Amino acid sequence: MTARILPLCLLVLLTVLPPFAAANVVDRSVAVVNEDTITLSEVNEVGKPIFQKVAEETPPEQLNEVMGQVRRTIIEKLIDKKLVVQEANKLNLKVSDEEVESALQRILANNQATMEQFRQEIAGAGMSEKQYREDLREQILSSRLINSEVRAKIVISEERMRAYYDTHYAAADPGARLLQIGSRWGAPDRSGKVPSREEARARIEQVRALALAGGDFRALAKQYSDLPTAADGGDLGTFKEEDLAGPIRTALSGLQPGGVSDIIEQDDSFQIFTILSTGDGATATKKPFAAVQEEIREQLAREEMEQRFKDWLKGIREKAYIKIL
Repeated sequence: MTARILPLCLLVLLTVLPPFAAANVVDRSVAVVNEDTITLSEVNEVGKPIFQKVAEETPPEQLNEVMGQVRRTIIEKLIDKKLVVQEANKLNLKVSDEEVESALQRILANNQATMEQFRQEIAGAGMSEKQYREDLREQILSSRLINSEVRAKIVISEERMRAYYDTHYAAADPGARLLQIGSRWGAPDRSGKVPSREEARARIEQVRALALAGGDFRALAKQYSDLPTAADGGDLGTFKEEDLAGPIRTALSGLQPGGVSDIIEQDDSFQIFTILSTGDGATATKKPFAAVQEEIREQLAREEMEQRFKDWLKGIREKAYIKIL
């Protein structure tokens, strides 16, 4: 069973309090979104699976700073979710329990997984089945909102599809498409400062925490990476496993697409990676354009919808009353 069963944006805890202490804390609001509030108990429940991982991998002296950054990132994500639900309610969009169950069964079938395997996986991630189903319900609701607000406006030209085909279907066995973020020491960074090895390590730990919190890896690379690939969102291109350096192969071992690797040290930098796609290692004949045209159209439409949805959500945020407490 692959990691696709779990939601793409599994969120981290929004407080530096350990999970076992949460029961002793009086619940309070941490943000206001129009007529709704986001509570501390909400963020504790959502973030519980990842908090322990971040706490284990962040040096004690960096924990407060890292959690402060992560907290802001996650609150923003929860604000977006509230806004989506509010807009869906305005349009009278609903998702029934039966529709959630049907979507879950499709996910299981696509991943060739049983319900028992599914439950074991989400339990291992510290997530309850109830929480997963509610996340799935919100994903379906978001999809309907996208269809209602932006899908009808999307037109994918044949020229764009052929350009995508030439770039992504040029070779059999595409291997893994990698993105990287690196924090260097001993050389001037973007601000002109020359970080020490310890400072470079602290920064990559902070960036990794943001990536684990669901931050866009490309955007993080453009903002924080000191490597030449930063301008391209950290894009290293496509590689087969045997072409990768040993430390990178080790860091990527077992990593699913969309996951974030452990930190490795390469020359004068600390680096992290994510995988966008993986090849199956087989040799095959390049498929003709006509055979993959609809597949490409769907992929480009998804990408276009994501961008248009971000733009739409930005407009909704600008008109909303939002206050982080």
